[in-house]
Amino acid sequence: MSTLGSFIWSIADQLRGPYRPNQYGNVILPLTILRRLDCILAPDRETVRDLAAKFENPNRLKVEVKKATGRTFCNTSNYSFANLLKDADGLADNLNDYIDRFSPDVDVFEYFDFKKEVVALEKAELLREVVSSFAAIDLHPDRVSNSDMGDAFEYIIRKFNEAANETSGDHYTPRDAIKLLVDLLFAEDDAGLGEAGIVRTLYDPTAGTGGMLSLAQEHLLAQNPDARLSLFGQEYNPQSYAICKSDMLAKGNDPTNIAFGNTLTEPAFTNRQFDFCMSNPPYGVDWKQYAKAVKEERDQAGPYGRFAPGLPATSDGQMLFLLHLAHKMRDPQDGGGRVGIVMNGSPLFNGAAGSGPSEIRRHLLEGDLVEAIVALPTNMFFNTGIATYIWILDNSKVAERRGKVQLIDGTSYWTKMRKNLGSKGREISDEDRAKVLKLYDDFEDADPEHSKVLRNEDFGYWTITVERPLLDDEGEVVTDRKGKPKADSKKRDTENVPFTYGRTASDEEQASPSPVVEERAPASLETPEDVIEAYFDSEVAPHVPDAWVDHTKTKIGYEIPFTRHFYRYVPPRPLAEIDADLETQVDKIMKLLHEVEE
Repeated sequence: MSTLGSFIWSIADQLRGPYRPNQYGNVILPLTILRRLDCILAPDRETVRDLAAKFENPNRLKVEVKKATGRTFCNTSNYSFANLLKDADGLADNLNDYIDRFSPDVDVFEYFDFKKEVVALEKAELLREVVSSFAAIDLHPDRVSNSDMGDAFEYIIRKFNEAANETSGDHYTPRDAIKLLVDLLFAEDDAGLGEAGIVRTLYDPTAGTGGMLSLAQEHLLAQNPDARLSLFGQEYNPQSYAICKSDMLAKGNDPTNIAFGNTLTEPAFTNRQFDFCMSNPPYGVDWKQYAKAVKEERDQAGPYGRFAPGLPATSDGQMLFLLHLAHKMRDPQDGGGRVGIVMNGSPLFNGAAGSGPSEIRRHLLEGDLVEAIVALPTNMFFNTGIATYIWILDNSKVAERRGKVQLIDGTSYWTKMRKNLGSKGREISDEDRAKVLKLYDDFEDADPEHSKVLRNEDFGYWTITVERPLLDDEGEVVTDRKGKPKADSKKRDTENVPFTYGRTASDEEQASPSPVVEERAPASLETPEDVIEAYFDSEVAPHVPDAWVDHTKTKIGYEIPFTRHFYRYVPPRPLAEIDADLETQVDKIMKLLHEVEE
């Protein structure tokens, strides 16, 4: 627990009455960041005021302030916490003036809608009391480090979420899930994360309150204090954006790297790619209202656009974020990029062959971008108890992982929490996380009950259309002008033929990891048509001898049947044992009935 954070939150006791507990954060969060900035800017306040008087052009002023102070932001007001309280009648107006005169990059108070709170506090006769309490706290970096400030701010955010019963995944991702995602994201030895003075970029297109970005930075600095991780993010919820940007400011990160807006329709950093990307997009988000803009972008951007591979159903937009992140990975020629994204189970299998989701999986697997998928325990998130998965993408895999995907069943690695938080009743302890990471590191040598390594083509299949002849009233086959049987649409059926159908163990060893579909056929069968015909002759023709395959309707599909690969057969209980249990229960019931009768 953060002692400073606890103290700051205790100021909220002054708000009791006019404010409900779920509203405390609307005051406490912006005032905390305002006081932090006030302390940071204090030593150079007069210098900045002099520069502001000399340079009216804001762009020129920004350059001069950077030269003089080393900071990218400033405040040109004549007010600060040092003199705000001296004007008894003008506190509200002066506080608003102070807020208005921050440089444009510091827009968090606008998104907090803090001026509305200033009016409310003044009306409740609480403004002076609350401002006085914050003025008494010294939050200068010499007294409170960025790390300690980050801990305090995180504590306040957590208290705010708990008080508001804010359990939505849009706002708060549990730390234990983030830690595992970050560990997997930074897992590869060749990432160079141990080098002195390294600089890496990390991007989150659904930044929320910034927890994932902050924890990733904390993790890297713990491993290498000399490292520098530049954080980038975008968030569309105004208050979450304000909290995230405030968190970046509180910890000394560049606030200009946090953008407001909808990543799907107004993506920031369009000309940038990143070393690392991470996200926990909202599950099942309806993007119907953005569909027109998304489809227009896809059509205009062409084959290299972020949404070119395909579009998911408008009822579930998480795969749009998956495509977006795949598009934001640094080019392999520049060192490559890695992605960690948390999603529910539907992106693994939803959509038939040729559908948008299947085409997205096809793009990722044929491009050899999927490195690993980890199944998390259920009841891990505050707002849902459903199954969730971490996908790890890499566009420059190490040699041993090329052409392969590792599936890790981490559903049994959890520790029961003392108290549930919403739907979250389980957490991944440090020991649990270490077990999952060991499975990842061991790769093909990992425990097969919890880890499977499969080739990319193992997830591919052809959906073939099986036709049967149309018969007339006499039971004779109806033919066309060329004498070919006409198909009876009522008898039409489809079959899924795995790319690997008919492949032997020796074929597996000889198979090329090339992602080209035409080379996916087993070594003993030369073309996809050969595989399909072999399947048809063995699995279909013996049952319907008059059927045939319409090859013009064949579609390629991809799915990742995760649970099937880890299915464990549990034999049913012996009948004698079941009968004995039933007799025992019947005896108990009869005994109770006799007691009632007596």
